[in-house]
Amino acid sequence: MAGEFLQTPVYLARRSYRQRRLRDAAKMVPIVGVILWLLPLVASAPRSGSTGLYIFGVWMALIFVTAGVSARLRDDPEQPEMAGDNTDPK
Repeated sequence: MAGEFLQTPVYLARRSYRQRRLRDAAKMVPIVGVILWLLPLVASAPRSGSTGLYIFGVWMALIFVTAGVSARLRDDPEQPEMAGDNTDPK
């Protein structure tokens, strides 16, 4: 009887687990962005053009990461439609 419990794996479905992790990543992107933008303020280095390039680079990276996470979330064929999308126009 103890063997039965060991043979049956207890885990979440792979697709729903990945979707949850992607949603978590989407929620963390703004927080990580703010932290990365505040780093030049905390640094004791003098302000220069490299700081501007750093801010622009972080901004572009946030755009690409957000676009990638959004595309992966949107491409899920098993994701339920929103309630307002399935209304009958009659």
